[in-house]
Amino acid sequence: MTLRVLDPTWEENAAGFALAPRLPGLEGSTVGIISNGKKGTTPFFDHLAGLLGARHGVAKVVLRVKRSFSAPAERAIMDEAAQWSAAIAGVGD
Repeated sequence: MTLRVLDPTWEENAAGFALAPRLPGLEGSTVGIISNGKKGTTPFFDHLAGLLGARHGVAKVVLRVKRSFSAPAERAIMDEAAQWSAAIAGVGD
């Protein structure tokens, strides 16, 4: 299977990046969810957190909400995300 990753940055001189290594599984891991805070995200992400624990053995789900739906996540969220095993970024309306 081929995975094509698109870089959505608008800067002409955006820094390059490498994909993180694939996790062997989620059991016992910490998964972070970064929400844009729009309507409808809370019930969806609450349900997703339950599924991650029940179906995949995730030990901890951390939910963080950005201050602005149109801006990147704050530095504090990104610093915390470095400690997570995996992160999910989501939007809602």
